[in-house]
Amino acid sequence: MTITRHDAQDLQALQALRGLENDNASVRLRAALAVGTAPDPRFVDKLIERCAIEPEFFVRDMLTWALTRHPVSLTLPGLLREVRSPRAQARSQALHTLSKIGDQRAWPAITRALLSDADDEVARSAWRAAVLLVPEGEEPSLATALATQLGRGERETQLSLSRALVALGEVILPALHKATTSPDPRVHAHALATQRLLRDPDTGFEFAIEEAKRVVALGGSEQEGQ
Repeated sequence: MTITRHDAQDLQALQALRGLENDNASVRLRAALAVGTAPDPRFVDKLIERCAIEPEFFVRDMLTWALTRHPVSLTLPGLLREVRSPRAQARSQALHTLSKIGDQRAWPAITRALLSDADDEVARSAWRAAVLLVPEGEEPSLATALATQLGRGERETQLSLSRALVALGEVILPALHKATTSPDPRVHAHALATQRLLRDPDTGFEFAIEEAKRVVALGGSEQEGQ
């Protein structure tokens, strides 16, 4: 029996797809690498499906890389469906992948609901994607939406939000100014810390947030925090 080159490629594809479901994370990683190295339209749905359930971060990152190796026309529709998934990991990973692809046609999918998603990982992925995909002229509106999340979560989440805001530049200043009038000390401090990072990007967030908390505790204003 003669095995043609086409048959051999089909066999390799089947092995790679099976490898994505292997119990061993290293095998899944190698399978994702193989899929990205030899892109094939038949892989796209499986890659997206696997992103939603893959437990290992480094494997998910390789799955995202593999998806970026395929034509956007094939990956975008499935990823846009995933951002509406009831599964938090599916939403988060789809948003992360969209940020890596960088196609602005995904912008309408970055909704206010995603920017304020109850799951911190989803929200953080949405913030990063939004900053990368926002069309020219929409930055002030995005800054206003992001500012509603000030004071949210622990330090890692707050740092992610501050970085997203700072990436938008000075258009964030009106939204930050408004947030400094909040009666919530966490919101106030986070806004002050973000202002400081905008002025001096080399300032460490830990220092900025602690300084901002000190200013708030003393009843200071944003001007006093500068």
